[in-house]
Amino acid sequence: MKPKRLVVVSNRLPIVLNRAGQHEWEIQPGSGGLVTALGPVLRHRGGLWIGWLGLPESDCPSEEYLKDLISSGMHQTGYSLGHVNLCREEVDRYYHGFSNEILWPLFHDLFDHCNFDQCYWDVYQKVNRRFAEEVVKSTDEDDYIWVHDYQLIMVASELRRMGMERHIGFFLHIPFPPLDIFLKLPWRFQILDALLAYDLIGFQTVRDRKNFIGCIRALHGYQVTGRGHVNYIHTDSRHVTVGAFPISIDYREFADFAKTEEVAEEAWIIHANIPGRQIILGVDRLDYTKGIIQRLMAFDNALTRYPDMRRKVTLLQVVVPSRQDVAEYEKLKQEIERLVGEINGKYTQVGWTPVHYIFRSIPRKELVAYYRTCEIALITPLKDGMNLVAKEYCASSIEENGVLILSEFAGAAAQFYPNALLVNPYDIEGVADAIYRAFTMPQETRRMMMRRLRASIQRNDIVKWVNSFLRAGISKDLNDFPQMELFVPKQ
Repeated sequence: MKPKRLVVVSNRLPIVLNRAGQHEWEIQPGSGGLVTALGPVLRHRGGLWIGWLGLPESDCPSEEYLKDLISSGMHQTGYSLGHVNLCREEVDRYYHGFSNEILWPLFHDLFDHCNFDQCYWDVYQKVNRRFAEEVVKSTDEDDYIWVHDYQLIMVASELRRMGMERHIGFFLHIPFPPLDIFLKLPWRFQILDALLAYDLIGFQTVRDRKNFIGCIRALHGYQVTGRGHVNYIHTDSRHVTVGAFPISIDYREFADFAKTEEVAEEAWIIHANIPGRQIILGVDRLDYTKGIIQRLMAFDNALTRYPDMRRKVTLLQVVVPSRQDVAEYEKLKQEIERLVGEINGKYTQVGWTPVHYIFRSIPRKELVAYYRTCEIALITPLKDGMNLVAKEYCASSIEENGVLILSEFAGAAAQFYPNALLVNPYDIEGVADAIYRAFTMPQETRRMMMRRLRASIQRNDIVKWVNSFLRAGISKDLNDFPQMELFVPKQ
């Protein structure tokens, strides 16, 4: 049997298309944990990545020019790329609409943010069919198809409808909601049936897996077997494997980069500008699921109830712009800025500003320098599939003197307990108490807890995540697939 080729299907390709001039374009490699993890596997076996370039078709260069750019991208990545074109209406209704105005808030238990527009559902199916057609065109029966995230739930069902039998796995990077929340989705049966068209479904946590199984039992009544982290769903026509596969980061890459001279210099500048204080770090994309408003309220509460913290701590809150053309996100930005101004107006003294607020994308060197420098990380999403910022912070804390305050509703909470201070982000006084506890924590306790956190991430890194999913999805011994333990990040 010839080795299987891995085909990754995600909303976005692992390359970024940018204008280099009025009539010139350039391709740059994408970044992120998924690209880092899957790149070596795809390069080794001549794999394929299928996705969208991130721009409406009307904003892209001519088809001939685009082919040349994608060929350049293939040369940079070392594996094949298959692109799916989307028109502006499809971007609005499939991506901004069904994906981000329905599935994103619903799966984060924030259904009051949902806009259940029927036209969103129609276009979502249409675009998923387009992705499936690209899979059919670009793959054969021996390939293993790995589909990623909530934007592409329908791909397997579209493939089955076309009569194409492929070995297909799916990984959901965001949480899966409990039954009472999921029931609010008008297309709940269609989404469940689409997920059951996969051979393997992967979730971030055991809680997400249990939520999904609960929905299957309540709405379909299929037999479910298995124990531990894996279940098997027996439908009328197939057997589906369901497991928990917590995603992680490239620990070595972050730890090694944090040790470099360039990061050390940047970290020195940060502390020189905020001398003699413990720095509390928040890093978030602009999104209502991140709990930024509640975090600022908790910091305000801590300064009120623990006045000995004043002049001794500074909250460094980084917010990365996201979906600024959406009114709800612009309103969130304005509320964040109002609270920052209110806190600074209330507590600022000569030589001390309580909150330093940064609203922009920050380069990787600056981000890792913040991770390395800040004594406390305050990561309090209202709900999160995993939260890789928490893992990046710990991996970059090479002096091991940082304290992680983490929302108990982040997927990483189960892995990090009891070495992180877990909080309920809705409990304003409770988060304030955790901030004070971190502020007063002895150095030896900090080092012990951070050392354990870093060891846990090092043992369970991004390579182990890929290994575990592909072992479950392809074969018990992987005789027909490359042995994943051979693929480790370059030192």
